[in-house]
Amino acid sequence: MRSVDQIMNLVLAVAKADNRIRAVGMNGSRTNANAPVDPFMDYDIAFLVNDIQSFMKDTGWIDVFGERIIMQTPEDMKLFPPELGNRFSYLMLFTDGNRIDLTLVPIEEMEIYLNEDSLTKIVLDKDNRISELPFPTDQDYWVKPPTAAFFADCCNEFWWVTTYVAKGLWRCEMLYAMGHMNLVRSMLRKMLEWHVGIETNFKISVGKNGKYLKRYLQEDTWYQLLQTYPEGNNDSCWRALFVMCELFEKTSQLVANVYDFTYPRQEAQQVLEFLQHVKKLPNDATEI
Repeated sequence: MRSVDQIMNLVLAVAKADNRIRAVGMNGSRTNANAPVDPFMDYDIAFLVNDIQSFMKDTGWIDVFGERIIMQTPEDMKLFPPELGNRFSYLMLFTDGNRIDLTLVPIEEMEIYLNEDSLTKIVLDKDNRISELPFPTDQDYWVKPPTAAFFADCCNEFWWVTTYVAKGLWRCEMLYAMGHMNLVRSMLRKMLEWHVGIETNFKISVGKNGKYLKRYLQEDTWYQLLQTYPEGNNDSCWRALFVMCELFEKTSQLVANVYDFTYPRQEAQQVLEFLQHVKKLPNDATEI
């Protein structure tokens, strides 16, 4: 596996040799002092360029970065709508295990790029046009405190979607049930994020998909959260659903107490009773 120095020296060599590339930026985990260092860390690189179309016409220029296992160019894909506007990205996984996510950014969007991510670091500026940026920080990704409206919506979405899970389980429609269970869990995770935000004065990031949550949760809470991921059968899914309900109630009431929010206790109890009723409902029932 090529070292960090080897990869970065290669990136800078390519940029210095191409007059169209005017600056090189970097962000993501490799500029985040709070991210654990491991071999799977991506290199999130941006080339700020003139004449972006000329790069896209000749894709062979990226071969210099090494032999690839696979590449994705999201802005060329039809199944998923592109999200980067005038930019173009090459997501490359190499045979040595390194991964480079390289984005071409039109030089006209330089100011936007420099101000959109607090983890941005400039590693090359050919024209000395870029003022010194603040030291990279993950502050843009810190958990944000909830508003009363956000809290209420989170609670409502959690309890509302649990009824879809119950319906799917009763019908033995496992994919339907588990798909909605993922939505329910996302609301649980949001509530857990607010709770750990309170515990840390909202000065932490829990990472994409809550990947750092384990750092901040008590061991029993973490264990409960893991129990919300079921096996592919009805009994396991029902158990996971009720664990989610228990953990959500406990956590949401802790958050509500801090902010003096109103937790919909009666509504939650009514939904919980409905879930328990559906679980006991015979498969040949003609009425709920």
